[in-house]
Amino acid sequence: VQVVESGGGLVQPGGSLRLSCAVSGSIFSIYAMGWDRQAPGKQRELVATITSNSRTNYADSVKGRFSISRDYAKNTMYLQMNSLKPEDTAVYYCVVDRPGSRSWGQGTQVTVSS
Repeated sequence: VQVVESGGGLVQPGGSLRLSCAVSGSIFSIYAMGWDRQAPGKQRELVATITSNSRTNYADSVKGRFSISRDYAKNTMYLQMNSLKPEDTAVYYCVVDRPGSRSWGQGTQVTVSS
């Protein structure tokens, strides 16, 4: 599985961004996808996940602000991020889970600053 993230950038507090994760390769066995993030000097943390039956889960810190979705026709997953805060600044990684394996992309930088 190949995973490529896009959509990061610099945004002011209160602004919005949409991250995309394009997946190719052995996608038929994917049972869950999600987003992790890692801020400077901090451990990587789970942001959101979506299963093959569209069940979603969010970190408490982003509930009500972020929304994860998946377009099966385009083999792409999205993370809509609204009401962004400076503490959302991090490198965001797309995560793809298949039986017995996990794949990550190279990450995309999100910076929230005025």
